[in-house]
Amino acid sequence: MKKSKKNILITGVLAISLALTACSSSSGSASPDKDTGEFNPDNADGKTYEEVRSSLGDVPKLSDEIKVGAVAKAFENEYWRTLKEGMETGAQKFSDKGMNLSIDVKSPQGEADEEGQLAIVKDMINKKYSALLLSPISDSNLVPGVESALEKDIPVMNVNDGIIKEAPNFVGPKADQNGESAAEWISKKLNGEGKVAIIVGMPKAFAARQRTLGFENWMKENAPDIDIAEKQNADWDRAKAKDIAATWIKKHDDLHAIFANNDTMALGAQEAVNESGKDIFVVGVDGIGEAYESIRKGEMDATIDSFPKFKGQIAVEMIIRQLGGQELPRVIWTPQALIDETNVDKPAEEIINWQDPTIAQ
Repeated sequence: MKKSKKNILITGVLAISLALTACSSSSGSASPDKDTGEFNPDNADGKTYEEVRSSLGDVPKLSDEIKVGAVAKAFENEYWRTLKEGMETGAQKFSDKGMNLSIDVKSPQGEADEEGQLAIVKDMINKKYSALLLSPISDSNLVPGVESALEKDIPVMNVNDGIIKEAPNFVGPKADQNGESAAEWISKKLNGEGKVAIIVGMPKAFAARQRTLGFENWMKENAPDIDIAEKQNADWDRAKAKDIAATWIKKHDDLHAIFANNDTMALGAQEAVNESGKDIFVVGVDGIGEAYESIRKGEMDATIDSFPKFKGQIAVEMIIRQLGGQELPRVIWTPQALIDETNVDKPAEEIINWQDPTIAQ
């Protein structure tokens, strides 16, 4: 059962808007500009994947043999295992439609193994894979591999986090909206007043920075009476997040909510909350299965799901479009939505209105 404070009437299910202004040059070259400094897709013009489908039409049916290489962060995290599943599902759907397409999705040993991740990319380049879908650990660790791939005319697509400004295209959700959505939900629960804390992921990670920034900016602009009393990084680690949350709970008798940059850390924070016996809202990001189960049990309160299973399918679709000669926008947005007790049992396909792409005959 929910505790007393958590029975506050939910005024509505928050969902992150996918309707963004179309990029004025989306039909032109998608080559990145290396002279503009740090690339931040959250601040860039872009198109939703649905807008790309509408503007470009059917996915080209490729006749050549295509082998796509994909590199995630680490499969120790359920999120990246689900992204892998999505990419493999997407590839299988195109294969079932008659394309000679396969995908090889790999990851290093852990989310701190930057050199190991780069070694995987270099191996795929040496084996002359047709294209690469990359989710780097940091914004810089895969740059040498990306530059090498592009020199060899191997298309590269940056999928989600971190950010590779050298990659011609980015596919993923707006990371700052993760934080904004969490902030809005927490603010409504607290009626705009209270003390909250933020557990940050790895400082090198784009998503950690942007999720935190989105949360802080939303609170500053919309809920000035909410005090962000604590902020500390836990490097995506569950045990670290639990220890940090436990310390905060002892320090602040009036702590009302904790926002964690991912669900793994949120689940750690929830363990600390459970042990304290206190009534503290916990909100994470990613929408992993364990977070859903925690919400169903009345423990963790919400997660911002960016639907990695469908993001993986979108990434495969977009790289096929590129290989088929279609010109893509620099930034392609994928869906996300806030999940809480009001919609935790609603099918993802219904939440995001998912439709498989059509393929040219």
